[in-house]
Amino acid sequence: MTIQDPYAEVEYNFFPKKKATVIQAPFSGGQGKGGVEFGPEKMIEFGMLSNIEELNWDYTVEDPLSELDLITLKQDSKDVYNNCKRPKMVSDCCKLIYNSVSKAHENKTLPVTIGGDHSIGMSTILAFVNAHPDGGILWIDAHADINTPSTTESGNLHGCPVAFAMGLEEETWPPQFDWIKEIKHKVRKDQIAYIGLRDVDNGEKKILRELGIAAYSMYHVDKYGINEVVRMALEKVNPTGKAPIHVSYDVDAMDPMFVVATGTPVRGGLSLREGLFIVEEVAAQGNLCGLDIVEVNPSLATQDGHVADTVNAGLSILRCALGETIL
Repeated sequence: MTIQDPYAEVEYNFFPKKKATVIQAPFSGGQGKGGVEFGPEKMIEFGMLSNIEELNWDYTVEDPLSELDLITLKQDSKDVYNNCKRPKMVSDCCKLIYNSVSKAHENKTLPVTIGGDHSIGMSTILAFVNAHPDGGILWIDAHADINTPSTTESGNLHGCPVAFAMGLEEETWPPQFDWIKEIKHKVRKDQIAYIGLRDVDNGEKKILRELGIAAYSMYHVDKYGINEVVRMALEKVNPTGKAPIHVSYDVDAMDPMFVVATGTPVRGGLSLREGLFIVEEVAAQGNLCGLDIVEVNPSLATQDGHVADTVNAGLSILRCALGETIL
């Protein structure tokens, strides 16, 4: 076993010049609660851009949804297809985000997408696999987000992004998502691994089992420890150790003790240290090629400190992914 130098600076194999594109995705259409659209704004207010600078990354900022009237779109009661809520809004916004993330990959910059709810993940991981067809994805979340329109009970599309990105049950999709069908590469079942699952719908369990997708729940974290879980997950999606990795991180993967202000909190999650170790380890291996941080919802704080705790957890994920180390 090789012992890592505790004082070694993190190096990024795919971004030696450390250039990033910060993509704001102030989007709440994938679910009914308001407030998650303020996540990017709040993270910037708490110092996100200066954090990036302090870690010696050059960056540009994009806001692909800036021309849309998101409030009016969310209030459109006619934007329903069978049991799917707001398919037009979700599709329109995700297509714009997909284009921005694809452009970041084309420009050889690290796309850092700040949500917003996790429905935007269909955009980011699709853009990633089309830029890096042999890349691997870590989906860090309490939820599997792999419902299809036929299995979702709520109709909220933030529970479906992985299914759309994988092209599952396309015949059940709202027609607004036909643009995804035209994309060359979909996410393969061997390209994605989950860490932190603890609230998985019955339909999702069936999909995960039938496809044999690598999924590590909190049971596995408790049994093996976070280091071994991360090792196993990366081995599944990156067996050579040389492929690019995209991390799509829902802050509700962490226990509500650390992230109160999020839309679907579930007790029994990752500790703050476990949650940060995941991105520290991906960064240490040098293969990070995309990052999402989603589901920070300042409006759901019940006490003054809850906003700061949740936003700072999100910022800690960002800093660790971009090379911050303890020593």
